[in-house]
Amino acid sequence: MMIEQPKASGKANPVGQYVFGTALVALVAALCYPFSGVIGYRSVALLLLFAVSVLSLRMSLRPVLAAATASALIWNYFFIPPQFTFHIGSMEDGLMFGMYFIVALLNGVFSARIRRAEEQARQKEERARAAKLYDTLFNSLSHELRTPIATILGASDNLLSTDASLSESDKKQLFKEINTASERLNRLVDNLLNMSRLDSGFIHPKLDWCDVRELVFTVVNGLKKELAAHKLVVNIPENMPLFRLDFGLMEQVLTNILYNASLYTPTGAAISVRCESADNQCVIVVVDAGPGFPKGEIELVFEKFYRSKNARTGGVGLGLSIAKGFVDAHHGSIKLENVPGGGAKFTIAIPTEKLEIEV
Repeated sequence: MMIEQPKASGKANPVGQYVFGTALVALVAALCYPFSGVIGYRSVALLLLFAVSVLSLRMSLRPVLAAATASALIWNYFFIPPQFTFHIGSMEDGLMFGMYFIVALLNGVFSARIRRAEEQARQKEERARAAKLYDTLFNSLSHELRTPIATILGASDNLLSTDASLSESDKKQLFKEINTASERLNRLVDNLLNMSRLDSGFIHPKLDWCDVRELVFTVVNGLKKELAAHKLVVNIPENMPLFRLDFGLMEQVLTNILYNASLYTPTGAAISVRCESADNQCVIVVVDAGPGFPKGEIELVFEKFYRSKNARTGGVGLGLSIAKGFVDAHHGSIKLENVPGGGAKFTIAIPTEKLEIEV
């Protein structure tokens, strides 16, 4: 998997803006010149003013003011009688020229102020959203980190205590608690790192030929402990082709979805994974027999830090968001729907090349 860091945007080239603004009003004037006798020089003023208005939506203030000044001078020299001179023949045209010049300048100033106000409002909204996400993350992590760390410290203290006379079964239980807490910490750190990758750059999947059967069973083996209490059904056709996928990203996608299913599916109930090839797409469907999702939350479950009102204690609400981000990186789609009678169904569709294999 390759991660491309975004380039620093910086400010737009001011010289380029001056050149582009002047060139645009000159182009509009050149296009209007052959028809000036038909549409009239006053109509040309409206077209030039429109060009300045367009520029004011995209460029900074000074280049817009320069373009407005250039448009006024061009209109005066080439269109206002007498032509090819800056002399204005009538008081009416002189007043109109003055008003045009003022309106063009004010247009640039007001547009710049509106853009600045919009930018400030956007930044304020982003800061508020960032603060909310920070509070959510901090509150979640304060619990999620403290719980497994306390478990590890407590168990290790008991093991290291010289006064404790522990039986082998007690030691085994303490080691098991340390292992479970460590896996929980590791899963949390992995999710935080993956979300950081999604937020800080553009993820480009490292595509290679992938055996979907190997992908699924790698994930299943990694979640053997979590899936042990459930009936797992895997349905993959024998003639399943190879697909060009990023094995690591798709492994994380399936891991997060199956882990989520293991949490909410009752003990002994079925969790199924089905794979198929359809219309040059790799389709993976995961269905569980849990309670499903409230109707109003289905569109929200892929958002960062979102936790359903029916969510169990634990977790920070990143797993499904990461899954969607990695699927999006493949230009694919992930769909969630409730199963009639109870349960959730995740459908992943990745458009990709495939290589048919003979069985």
